[in-house]
Amino acid sequence: MARLVMDKTLLQTFFGTEQSPVAVRRLTAGRLTAELVEGNLRTISYDGLEVLRAISYVVRDKDWGTYSPVIDELVVCESADEFTVTYHAACRGSGDQNLTYRAAIHGTEAGVTFDVVAEPETDFLTNRCGFCILHPIVDLAGTPVTVEHTDGEMEQSGLPDLIEPWQPFKDMRAISHRVGPGLTANCRMEGGVWEMEDQRNWSDASYKTYVRPLALPWPYTMPRGIADRQTVALTIDDQRQPLSDTSTAHRQEAVEISLEPATGASPKIGLVIAPEEIEATLANIERLREAGPQVLLCHFDPTAGHGLEAIKGFARIAAAYPAEMVLECVFACREPHEVELEQVAELVRTAGLSLSAIAVSPSVDRQSTPPGSAWPECPPLGDVYASAQKAFPNIRLGGGMFSYFTELNRKRVPVEKLGFVTHCTCPIVHAADDLSVMQSLEALPFITRSARAFIGDKPYWIGPSTIGMRQNPYGSRTMDNPNNERIAMASWDPRQDSLFAAAWTIGYAARTDKAKLEVLTIGALTGPFGLLRDGSGAGQIRPVFHAASGLCSLAGKELVGCRSSRPSDILAIGVIGEQGRPTIWAANVTDRKQSVRIVSENSLWKMITLDQHSVESASLGSLGTTMNVRNGAFEMEPFAITRLEAA
Repeated sequence: MARLVMDKTLLQTFFGTEQSPVAVRRLTAGRLTAELVEGNLRTISYDGLEVLRAISYVVRDKDWGTYSPVIDELVVCESADEFTVTYHAACRGSGDQNLTYRAAIHGTEAGVTFDVVAEPETDFLTNRCGFCILHPIVDLAGTPVTVEHTDGEMEQSGLPDLIEPWQPFKDMRAISHRVGPGLTANCRMEGGVWEMEDQRNWSDASYKTYVRPLALPWPYTMPRGIADRQTVALTIDDQRQPLSDTSTAHRQEAVEISLEPATGASPKIGLVIAPEEIEATLANIERLREAGPQVLLCHFDPTAGHGLEAIKGFARIAAAYPAEMVLECVFACREPHEVELEQVAELVRTAGLSLSAIAVSPSVDRQSTPPGSAWPECPPLGDVYASAQKAFPNIRLGGGMFSYFTELNRKRVPVEKLGFVTHCTCPIVHAADDLSVMQSLEALPFITRSARAFIGDKPYWIGPSTIGMRQNPYGSRTMDNPNNERIAMASWDPRQDSLFAAAWTIGYAARTDKAKLEVLTIGALTGPFGLLRDGSGAGQIRPVFHAASGLCSLAGKELVGCRSSRPSDILAIGVIGEQGRPTIWAANVTDRKQSVRIVSENSLWKMITLDQHSVESASLGSLGTTMNVRNGAFEMEPFAITRLEAA
């Protein structure tokens, strides 16, 4: 994404923060281009074809939080056929933990070399300090690669198609892949031992090669004054004859959305309710009715002190807003699981809460078990599910993971004992910049297809999935965000308050429309993941409210396929509405204005749009002014969402 130049009002409208998007500088060396972003390289391309998504030097803390280094002495030199970048960076941690490093980048048409020498100024505690190399997924999944190991052995293999729960490659020195016909790329790594993980597990749109195996102990200490040097060298081998002219190829101006036959129904939409948000939800019950979710997911965790009052609060909400009430029940395993589950059942009976379903999870399963780590003690899930069904007879039982697909992929549950399988996603586990968050949508079809490979036709639920992180499976806490910034693993993300979240939410539904989801839970009514800004009294609507209510209105209706010619720019989901006419919700998931055209037999559409021009005037039940669109052609402002109905 190009950097937006805008005032504070527009920054708040687009991103929910006055913090500007990261500065992006385009570097060019002949046919090779790259983006320099906060000292790292992104979108490394050759002849217009993406070769690597990123080469980044990353420093993590003991909770896998990412340091934001202070960069100085930055020098960038460019000519027509090469570029060089040098800089100094400092990572300042708590408790007098300091690390500095010097970086040097050199790029030519033949490739890029990125060299870093790090020196801890104190003993420095970290989970990882070094390079991360990201391969894109859309065109590379399932394609051949050659991996060179540290002993010189050459392995002919392929990047995983279905998402690999464990590292597909270990003990790496280099990896080569095919970029296009006659065009290959080799990435060689020096300094330390390298391995690859399938980052699609976390909804990252990449395969990640990183230094230091996860099987080694972490966190670990880098000794004061001992330098650590790492180098990544990318080499392009162009054997095409004649050379391609793709760099100057005409780019189609308008994004085309083609309507195609589809099977299945649009999923029910759920919202999660945490006990601390019960009173705010009741105070905004009219807003809940306006949004219209079909499912309310009631989060209940005795390890966090939740008890009878929480269950009574859920019952009060159920009395005020009829919906499918589902208990998301954590239990501690401090006593026999059958005892703990029966205690929860007694609370439900005492409170008079009528449930449509219950999903259960041992508390330990909310934490990740990385490769090489010992699995925590946990009763067999088959026994847990049998006890849950006994405690809640004649109530539909769900299971899976209350964390992310990663954990479900690594600990696959006995689905035959369940009425539905569930997991969440979060786009800011590894990175929180705008481009990475939007690119995470690319991973969703891989996640749902991989899940279907082992859960079969079992009813499938996803969520709550929001930009902010509800719970950190990889550390002791989520990250604080006192300055309202873009921070990985933060429980509050400012974009929830902006058009960005509305576009991301429509994009999320669009990217999962082929998964045959039964329920998609997209956030909460109030609180940090809420559709409303104010958690008490008459809450003010966030832009994402309109995206959520729009998706709620589609629930249960027959899907129509919406194929985007540029899904990195425009995403859409559609259903067959009244009198057989299609209704479409589209999202511009970029920071650029886009020209769009609906390709269908319908020539006239009624359109209503939420963008920076209408966001302040948008009210309940209306995004803005309805207008007629002929021949399906229209324009969308950055991060706009649009509802189109065939006239």
